Amino acid sequence: MDADKNQSREDEKRDEKMKIKLIKNGIVIDHIASGRALEVLRILGIGEGYSDEVSLAMNIHSKSMGKKDILKVENRDIKTDEINKIAVLAPNATINRITDYKVVKKEKVVLPNEIIGIVKCSNPQCISNKAREPVKSHFLVIQRDPLTLSCKYCEREAKGL
Repeated sequence: MDADKNQSREDEKRDEKMKIKLIKNGIVIDHIASGRALEVLRILGIGEGYSDEVSLAMNIHSKSMGKKDILKVENRDIKTDEINKIAVLAPNATINRITDYKVVKKEKVVLPNEIIGIVKCSNPQCISNKAREPVKSHFLVIQRDPLTLSCKYCEREAKGL
């Protein structure tokens, strides 16, 4: 009977381990807020036409976050503006750059103090929403947790994006 219980525990532990293939070169984005990985794919411009391998794991158990998403993208690097956009959606995310199956650089995203052209102001009268005005949205970070932003132009607050 004890042997059966031990085997069952070993099976559960094995099932908890990640079952996503390693990538040779590319990026791994970990600690994405649960349910936000698809939005991260959009930020990266990855859709139907992307030909390299992409692995996506959603609602994975995490000791620190409860649940999280993970994204692996073969043969892709990431730009600073993409990292800034990801920081708005997933402020706890980490970016791992992979070369020859090894992590060569690991960085935690950092939410910038100002967010330009990423978030849309909810005020329809804001100058950043006027079609005839070529003005990018511009928000100041008021609070990081929970995320609270203030529009530089109309001062409307945006919370919990």
